[in-house]
Amino acid sequence: MSSSATTSRTLVLEEFGTLPRLGQRAVPAPRPGHTLVRVAAATVAHLDLNILDGQFGILPQLPFIPGTQGSGYVLASDTHPEGALVRLRGEGLGLSRDGAWAEHILVPDAAVEIMPEGTDPALACIYFSPVGTAWATVHSIAQVQPGERVLVTGASGAVGAMAVQLAARAGAEVIGAVGRPAKLPHVPDVAKALLASDLSEETIGGKVDVLIDTVGGTILRNALTLVRPRGRAALLGYTAGRELTLDLADFFLADVSLLPVNMISRGQEVAPEVLRLLPDLSSGALSLPYERYGMDALGKAVERLRTGTAVGKIVLDMSDAE
Repeated sequence: MSSSATTSRTLVLEEFGTLPRLGQRAVPAPRPGHTLVRVAAATVAHLDLNILDGQFGILPQLPFIPGTQGSGYVLASDTHPEGALVRLRGEGLGLSRDGAWAEHILVPDAAVEIMPEGTDPALACIYFSPVGTAWATVHSIAQVQPGERVLVTGASGAVGAMAVQLAARAGAEVIGAVGRPAKLPHVPDVAKALLASDLSEETIGGKVDVLIDTVGGTILRNALTLVRPRGRAALLGYTAGRELTLDLADFFLADVSLLPVNMISRGQEVAPEVLRLLPDLSSGALSLPYERYGMDALGKAVERLRTGTAVGKIVLDMSDAE
């Protein structure tokens, strides 16, 4: 669809607990303080599902266009150059104002971040959170050192796969664990890939110095027993379960530091490092897994995310317009 289009395809949520409906609206009119963007790609994330289900603290008035993050090309703006690829997030996008699940969107200038020329639009809308989280986990929090042994759970996911690659770059020997056989081929090849159910000192060749756990639940509980005394365990997810029960006597004896990964206060800290890694992501030197779907395949994308079968992030491709 060209920049001269007068109508725009949208995904409109009409009732919480249902899927948005594919429809049409007029292209929003430009206005001061805002940037009109032709959306190229948008994320489908767990936050978006919570909003669809009516299970989030900030809920929009319906009907509403979801989509909390996206990317696209500037069509009109007083602030940002026309034609530039931009990342879209914040300023209530997909929460208190219509989001990125539309071919055209008008957003406050502050929700727009210019991306380096030549960046893949799909990469532009998904890279920051998983890469930033993985970088902070490997370097700031777990402080992985050359020669250490690192176990990463959920190693085929976006954050897990990136943590595997960054730990290997830091000089570590990496073991990547996944919960399903179908995900074994998606563990980056710099790691030894194993099923989480097969983890033992024997299968991984002894205890590890660092655990990076992205899933929680029983997988975390079992993996903690594989960390050496005075080792570190960075905890950054709970898709497999939110609770961790510890016997304090055993915990003291194990002598493993539990390090929570909270990215709320670390965004500014990691931003320069993440931007520095973007060329490697664009060239494929670093791989960020994701699945791509058209707007008319939203139902399948949501199902893949809900069931945990998706490999990495999920992206809606808005460039498949008829």
